[in-house]
Amino acid sequence: MAKKIPEIPAASLADIAFMLLIFFLVTTTMDVDSGLRRKLPQWVDPAELEEQNNEINERNIFVVLVNKNNDLLVEGDYEQIENLRDRAKEFMANPYNAENLPEKEPVELPYFGQVMVTKGVISLRNDLDTQYGVYLAVQNELVAAINELRDELAKQEFGKAYEDLDSDKQDAIKKIYPLKISEAEPKGKNI
Repeated sequence: MAKKIPEIPAASLADIAFMLLIFFLVTTTMDVDSGLRRKLPQWVDPAELEEQNNEINERNIFVVLVNKNNDLLVEGDYEQIENLRDRAKEFMANPYNAENLPEKEPVELPYFGQVMVTKGVISLRNDLDTQYGVYLAVQNELVAAINELRDELAKQEFGKAYEDLDSDKQDAIKKIYPLKISEAEPKGKNI
């Protein structure tokens, strides 16, 4: 008579596999992609660009440079990223119509009537070797400056946060504080 070989119980094998799967899903870290959400401008024929007079008065440009060592140069001065938002807000708002800050022009807008709107443009240039995290931090501070100005105006005029306003009121505020960030091509050498 042949001896019977005992079987290995397989009933709990599925449970063990499931528990291992749950363990690896819980303990695994996932990298979160970071990037910029932007609406890109329409393509313009280069011949049309040459016909237009695109000169911008120097006082209307807020120059931000980031070099390969991740140093931030704002309007010719070394600056910390933490201070960039306040400087950008002051530039774009120009609350006292200072001579060294951007010009303003009168514009008729719904909900506001005639208001003075900035002609300011933020010019950002970075080096090819700038770390992506620093580039994102600078971009975030510049966008946050405009968003804070919009939110402050919305609360002042309508008593609500900007994001809680209807689209018509948001559009009017966007015209007062437009998001004008011009990015020049990165330079290959230290700025």
